[in-house]
Amino acid sequence: MAKGKNKCQEPRSRSHKGANGHSSRTNNKRMEVKHIDSKGRNFPAKLAMWDFDHCDPKRCSGKKLERLGLIKSLRVGQKFQGIVVSPNGKTVVCPDDKTIVEENGASVVECSWARLDEVPFSKIGGKHERLLPYLVAANQVNYGRPWRLNCVEALAACFAIVGRMDWATELLSNFSWGLGFLELNKELLEVYQQCTDHKSVKAAEESWLKKIEDEAQERKKQAQETDIWMMGNTNRRTNSSNNSSDYEHSQTDEELSDHSHYSNDNLSEVTDRTVGDDQHYLRENDSLDQKLSNFKIDNISG
Repeated sequence: MAKGKNKCQEPRSRSHKGANGHSSRTNNKRMEVKHIDSKGRNFPAKLAMWDFDHCDPKRCSGKKLERLGLIKSLRVGQKFQGIVVSPNGKTVVCPDDKTIVEENGASVVECSWARLDEVPFSKIGGKHERLLPYLVAANQVNYGRPWRLNCVEALAACFAIVGRMDWATELLSNFSWGLGFLELNKELLEVYQQCTDHKSVKAAEESWLKKIEDEAQERKKQAQETDIWMMGNTNRRTNSSNNSSDYEHSQTDEELSDHSHYSNDNLSEVTDRTVGDDQHYLRENDSLDQKLSNFKIDNISG
């Protein structure tokens, strides 16, 4: 074989295959899948979601659960065997669903409440689609608003209602605000846990809503009777009263001053008139005395 530039060099093929016969890229992907699956197995129930990318990834609780490896993302067209918490459900989650949840898990639809019409509900879901009864959100976006639960709250509510508070607590503990959801709805969740089927849960929900309405009406009635805001600005009213009182006092003082001035004027006038009368009386008396004196003199002369 010739030496130098004319030497025929055979191309070297570097083998990137691992010991199992697969490429390193494939092995890396498999390791990622194993890593995610191993994390997901830490949670005792199967979790899944259909994600339609309606939410902000930084605030989306479903995406955070996915990053933590706790939930599996499903494609449109896939069905789920466990409980599907969905706006398309016909009945509510109830304690009787506990067996389904423990055996097959729970799933949610990750979408925006404002864009429900864009979700192909006919292509997702499963045999056990459920609504959630009345609950109040504790998440940072819709805090205090009824019905507006996000993904993790919906899953936790499902677990809590069927009696698995341990699962609900474990799932929510991944969020700084999470346990506040259970605290905010503690009394109501306990009411739902005492029920059995979806009819009893629905009856409990209606009873709770009636209680809220009655309390609201009572507060409204009391507000109309005693609410200081219905009386206007009391400080302003007090100031006005004080100003009015000050004005009356000042007016009274002015009137008294005027009366005093008037009395003084009248007094000086009366005094002047009295002094004039006295002087006139003295003149008349002097004239009378003069006349009497002249009369006496005349009589003595005569």
